[in-house]
Amino acid sequence: MSGSVPRGPDRAPKAGRGLLSAEQISAINRFPDDNPNPVMRIGGDGILRYANPASAHVLTGLEAGVGEPLPAETLRQLESASTLRRSIEVTADGRTWALWPVRIDELGFTNVYGQDVTAERAIVKFPDENPNPVMRVDHDGTLLYANPASRGLVDGLGLEIGERMEPVHRDALLARAAAADGATVEVIAGGRTYALLAVDVPSFGFLNVYATDITALKERERLARENERLLLNILPASIARRLREGEPLIADRFDDVTLMFADVVEFTRLSSTMSPSELVGILNETFCAFDDLVDRHGLEKVKTIGDAYMVVGGMPERSADHTMRVAAMALDLAETVGRIEAASRLDIRFRIGLHCGPVVAGVIGTRKFIYDVWGDTVNMASRMESLGVPGRIQVTHAVVERLSGAFRFQPRGLIDVKGKGQMPTWFLVG
Repeated sequence: MSGSVPRGPDRAPKAGRGLLSAEQISAINRFPDDNPNPVMRIGGDGILRYANPASAHVLTGLEAGVGEPLPAETLRQLESASTLRRSIEVTADGRTWALWPVRIDELGFTNVYGQDVTAERAIVKFPDENPNPVMRVDHDGTLLYANPASRGLVDGLGLEIGERMEPVHRDALLARAAAADGATVEVIAGGRTYALLAVDVPSFGFLNVYATDITALKERERLARENERLLLNILPASIARRLREGEPLIADRFDDVTLMFADVVEFTRLSSTMSPSELVGILNETFCAFDDLVDRHGLEKVKTIGDAYMVVGGMPERSADHTMRVAAMALDLAETVGRIEAASRLDIRFRIGLHCGPVVAGVIGTRKFIYDVWGDTVNMASRMESLGVPGRIQVTHAVVERLSGAFRFQPRGLIDVKGKGQMPTWFLVG
């Protein structure tokens, strides 16, 4: 079995939907490799995609290496543990490790977080010496015993020996003990999070409750979710997944997409009459409303450039009706801007341009990278916007030909397009 443990898979993202600070990028890059506890990642195909240096001993117990499929029984146990929100245990090199699987459904993989529980298992019969909390509770919820390590937990729950715990905690412990499935009950006490494992001792009429402080684990899970959220806020989910899986170069050709550019009319003049906070506030409110429209119409925001907003339909997920979706969003923009009080007060209007055709898309850069699109289709859509009329949606013949009958158009006539000469254009009106 391979014993090598590669560097972490995370890569620093760039703003397509937002910007990350250098500290956030650094945290995304460093977190798994610097973790003193095992952190692993399993792809949807059952192959171990990544393991940090602290996972070396665990890999021996799992009988798998990075890049290799995990045994079928191990995958089954992890799937069950993920569903039941519990851990599985692996023994290797004389030590015992508890592994908690956390599914990341959006990206199609499972993160596995490990903790060395050798000491806990070795001294479970000696609760006073156990460094982890051990309590004894009768079936009425009365606390009968708590070892010294339980002090923070007991105080946090507001308990003393001989007092009853809250019914919600008692009922949860009794249910888990009756199920005898090894699942735990999570409680927050004294600002810490604990996982409580209840074991029924029916001959004596009480439960033994073994607690583990999982505050650090929950924080790691929160950071992992936040890292994923940041990536998905910047990149399309399918592109983020390919980056996570280590694809070195992402470059795709799309034979048919629709692009829209929207730009604030006379932005320079407007910006000179407003304070920086007012200017950014209006742009932020307007573009956030545009973001909602992008989601509603099933499109992809590529980026904002100053006061310009760029949207694409038909990529990275291909769709047959992308031109119709983009046209519908373009018509919705005017109404959306009209509902923004500051935009209406300042008479903010947009020029909008649409064109459809082939493009090349990919991720460029190694720091603050971006998923971008290139090609003549992009240039033509941009020309439709820049040569347009304030408050109107200018489109090419390709768009009219595709949407004729479903949308209404008004001929504009010939305009001079750089690099193309005279060409006819239309306004999308409804």
